[in-house]
Amino acid sequence: METRRLRIRGRVQGVGYREALRTEAEHLGLRGWVRNRADGSVEALVQGLPAALDGIAAWARRGPPLAQVETVQTELLADAPGEAPGFRRMPTA
Repeated sequence: METRRLRIRGRVQGVGYREALRTEAEHLGLRGWVRNRADGSVEALVQGLPAALDGIAAWARRGPPLAQVETVQTELLADAPGEAPGFRRMPTA
């Protein structure tokens, strides 16, 4: 299991991005969370097998139909604690 943090920028709030990412993450069998950031970006913490993490990162670059993704930053977190099963939406930070 690996843990990665994704930071997605562009037109990603108000377009269903968080719910679509949550659905895709669950489909890929990932654990973690997604939330809006006050700066207009979306942040996600995802845990799972490397191939599934690559899949969610590729999806994040496209996003849902109304999104206009400009950049996706990915950071590997070496010492992250284990997340509970499932994938959830968190409050804006």
